[in-house]
Amino acid sequence: MPQANDHPNETRPKALFASREVEAALDLLHLTDMAWHDCYGPRELEIPPQVLDDVLLLAHGNLAMLIRIAREAVLDFRDVRVAADRERAKSQL
Repeated sequence: MPQANDHPNETRPKALFASREVEAALDLLHLTDMAWHDCYGPRELEIPPQVLDDVLLLAHGNLAMLIRIAREAVLDFRDVRVAADRERAKSQL
C-alpha cells in the first residue's frame, strides 16, 4: 500500500519487485534520475513518467534487467520506447 510520503516513482517498483529487491530497485531508479538530469537537465530533473513506464515494463520485475534497461534508457530512450511498444503490442494479441 502506498504511503503518503512515497515519491510517485516509488510506488510501482514496490509492487513489481520482490521484497528483498525493492530497496535496490529504488536506489537504482534514484541513480537513474540523477543520470537523466546530468544528460538532459537542467530542465529535466528526473526520468519522464513515460520512459519510467517503459523501463519498468521491460524489466519484468527482474533487478538485473532493470539495471540494463535503465542504463539503456539514459543512453537512448528511443530504443527502449520501441522495445516497450513491441512488448505492449504482443500483450494485446
